[in-house]
Amino acid sequence: MSYVPHVPYVPTPDKVVKRMLEIAKAGKEDTVYDLGCGDGRVVITAAKDFEVKKSVCIEINDERLKETLENINKSNVVGRAFAVKGNFFEADLSEATVLTMFLLTNVNEMLKPKLEKELKPGTRIVS
Repeated sequence: MSYVPHVPYVPTPDKVVKRMLEIAKAGKEDTVYDLGCGDGRVVITAAKDFEVKKSVCIEINDERLKETLENINKSNVVGRAFAVKGNFFEADLSEATVLTMFLLTNVNEMLKPKLEKELKPGTRIVS
């Protein structure tokens, strides 16, 4: 069994979500991965406002996952925004061209070897 960190749910303010995606220069050719869905605002914003090819969030909490799926449906981004149940320490992140994280510093540090191993050169990470 792999490590499952306790990461408290703190919604990323909408202004911060937009700024993170602007800093990453997310666009039509990108596949955005967000580690921890929350309510889905990162993947929804990426699909809706930045028109990315695909946006995927990985969430371990069933309640957050359900909320994200409902919000994806309400936002009319089905087919471009996806929520996947899982542990982001175990998920394959190699498809990402942009990776967003709103996590604790110690969790970011624990993820660093995985990101260095899996992400392609040029992948933009915004935390």
